[in-house]
Amino acid sequence: MKKFLKWFFIISSVILVGILVALSFYIATVYTNAMKIEIDSAKLSAPFTTIEIYDKDNTPIKEENTINESYAKISSLSDDTKNAFIAIEDKDFYKHKGVNYKRIVKAMLNNLKAMKFKEGASTITQQLIKNSHLTSAKTFERKITEIALSTKLEKQFSKDEILEQYLNIIYFGNNCYGIEEASEYYFSKPAKDLKLEESALLAGLIKSPSKYCPIKHVNNALKRRNLVLSEMEKDSLISTKEAMHAKNEQICLNINTKSKNKLNSYSQASIDEAEKILHLPAQQIALQGYKIYTYQNKKLQNDLNNSIDSVDIDSNYAGIVIDNTSHGVVAYKGDGNYKILNCQRQPGSCIKPVLVFGPALNEDIIYPCTQILDEETNIAGFAPKNVGNTFHGYVSARESLAKSINIPAVKILSYVGINKAKQYGEDMGIKFDENDVGYCLALGGMTYGVNVLDMAGAYSTFACYGKYSSPKFVSFITDKNGKIVYTNKPQEKQVLREDSAYLLTDMLKTSIATGTAKKLQELNMPIASKTGTVGKSGSKQNLDAWNVSYTPKLTCAVWLGNLDNSPISYTGGNQPTQIVKNFYSNNKESDDFVKPSMIVERKIDTTELEENHRVVLANEFMPERYTKNEMFSIFNLPKTYSNKFAVASTPNMTSKVENNEAVISFNANEYMTYEFYSNNQLVKKVAGQVGKQNITLPLTAQKQTFVVKSYYTLSPEIEDTKEITFVKKDKPVNNKKWYL
Repeated sequence: MKKFLKWFFIISSVILVGILVALSFYIATVYTNAMKIEIDSAKLSAPFTTIEIYDKDNTPIKEENTINESYAKISSLSDDTKNAFIAIEDKDFYKHKGVNYKRIVKAMLNNLKAMKFKEGASTITQQLIKNSHLTSAKTFERKITEIALSTKLEKQFSKDEILEQYLNIIYFGNNCYGIEEASEYYFSKPAKDLKLEESALLAGLIKSPSKYCPIKHVNNALKRRNLVLSEMEKDSLISTKEAMHAKNEQICLNINTKSKNKLNSYSQASIDEAEKILHLPAQQIALQGYKIYTYQNKKLQNDLNNSIDSVDIDSNYAGIVIDNTSHGVVAYKGDGNYKILNCQRQPGSCIKPVLVFGPALNEDIIYPCTQILDEETNIAGFAPKNVGNTFHGYVSARESLAKSINIPAVKILSYVGINKAKQYGEDMGIKFDENDVGYCLALGGMTYGVNVLDMAGAYSTFACYGKYSSPKFVSFITDKNGKIVYTNKPQEKQVLREDSAYLLTDMLKTSIATGTAKKLQELNMPIASKTGTVGKSGSKQNLDAWNVSYTPKLTCAVWLGNLDNSPISYTGGNQPTQIVKNFYSNNKESDDFVKPSMIVERKIDTTELEENHRVVLANEFMPERYTKNEMFSIFNLPKTYSNKFAVASTPNMTSKVENNEAVISFNANEYMTYEFYSNNQLVKKVAGQVGKQNITLPLTAQKQTFVVKSYYTLSPEIEDTKEITFVKKDKPVNNKKWYL
């Protein structure tokens, strides 16, 4: 055993030494090669650059695609501004020579202890190199290259030059590169005029511009700003009094509205997508000469712009159009103080086709004509309400979707199951929070919500007969030499069966015919639509208004609301639907959705549907007036045939004698005739009546029998008879007591 352990130790040591030698050689090789890379001073100076973006016809998109329009000299910035960044990002900036090895070792130990990448250890110099010369890919080779170039950079430039270059290249969110652009955007002032608390806010922002965005996440930004101030106080860069005063200041933004349309342009959305594809910040994309080719259709973009501009709107908004064949975004327009495509909003009833009706059809739980009782309901503690707090009794799934009745939607979600419904949603690009587990999901009640691109993508699934593919702005990208480095290859996933998607589309057409999207009737073209309105809790005000519509070729989604959650005066059926109408009026289609072979029409018994709320097939004997055609999937056909007009049956009847008359009560059906005979003589006839009947018949004998004949009015040969016998009671004799 000792011999085995000895050899095991020797072999393990040899392997470990070999790994260390190989790793050292690898590091040395990468480091040596990195030191041969020339530092490009032009990239460090944060030059004014433009990203070239093209539409589907390879024509340049004429929108603002500029990077770093403004530059701040280090000499113009206050000590508080410079110190804020040093305190939170690199305390030893003026001491190290590009790399803080002590900090790297400490971060590695903390990461090993936490068993995850929790801390970074990049100096300001390293961040400058990464943002100007390297990608953001988290690889060992890139880190070594970053370290090598950082030490090289420190030999060529002074600390103040490096700090100036860093402050003018770093990203502050909302399309702001450099402190000058950030100051102008967030505070509408030059960087030289920043106050202490404003400088601390910007310094805290760069760690995660999305998480610490002072517009979207005020509390996160406030905590991060105060952390920066605490670090400055700890390093004796400001006094305790200055720190306390600055911490007590509220975040006061003065957004430069000149930039907001640029934030929500088609070009900006394309750049944001390209950043994720190339793993490069926009500045690097511009500096390295990449060209972005998109799916934008100039005509459709102009149509969308005009459709939105023609409607009087005093809120933020977004409109998006997807080509259902390519899954490319062909038009986009938004308005807001930050990027709307990065925002999640409550979808309201627009989520119903995605989470409720689509899954229920696909799981063969409902037919479009299935009736659901709209009544006061409480499911697992959730008590949904309808608009106006009204109840409609039994309504079909089609009608409840078209008229956006809430309670049936919640009931159907309970039949599908929350987890299964969410899986369908995720397969159509909808993202959920871990707390999205309640039945309020049926009505769009989500922790965070969805964005307009997600909604358009989900609905395009229905237009594509159940196939989902993530919608994209970018078609392909070339490098500075014209070589294609990326091509979008849509990956389609069959989320719903073709028949289920078609049935849902047909139901959403009813929303236009008789439901909440009636404004679209005038288009007189094949189109499916759903509206959504999100109310403010505890008030009659609204926060979000939606319309998502689609034709065989194009899907269009429109959202109106305010990113600061101030109320709006719109509903989904009004302004958003008007915008959609304006758009499609310029893009009419004549071809209807193609009916899949799995869709069949069958006649159902309408009497059974109305009386017992069951979907049963009509038999061959039923008159046309008591049947109607309904569409079904061959995978989910009614299994029962009606026996009406094949067999007649007399309804249950109750009888009694009252005031020497026979009283008979029963429930009549409109399509039945009821005749009452005594001694072969017709004494009463009831026809064409519905509901509870109370009839009285004269009693002419002590004991009398009535024959009831029930038959179908339109088929009198199909009948049933029943006898009811009455005994007339004698009046009691008034016997007086003997003692009276």
